[in-house]
Amino acid sequence: MEYNLEERTAVFGEKIITLVRKLPNDSVNKRLIEQVVGSAGSIGANYCEANESESKKDFIHKMGISKKEIKETKHWLRLIAQANPDFITECRDNWKEAQELLLIFSKIITSCRNKNQI
Repeated sequence: MEYNLEERTAVFGEKIITLVRKLPNDSVNKRLIEQVVGSAGSIGANYCEANESESKKDFIHKMGISKKEIKETKHWLRLIAQANPDFITECRDNWKEAQELLLIFSKIITSCRNKNQI
């Protein structure tokens, strides 16, 4: 299990790219691919920005954006699986990784918000 979240989110984005390159080239997939590649790539990009934040508030904000992008990616993976039944297993595996990232990011945000409330 990778604990370096910058690396883990980058690898996740790479896995999404690998998945979508296998999909048939049709009008439905074209739209789904654009959406999922964008949201999956934004997860790591916003996490990197969070790590360079200048304040706790900015950090929480950027982590929140990453969290939203994770949820969006999960949505697009579900639709890709529906449109491409032959790729359900690969979509499900990526969805599970997105869910793990969501839980991790949620915990980080909650912990950060609660630190100074004692």
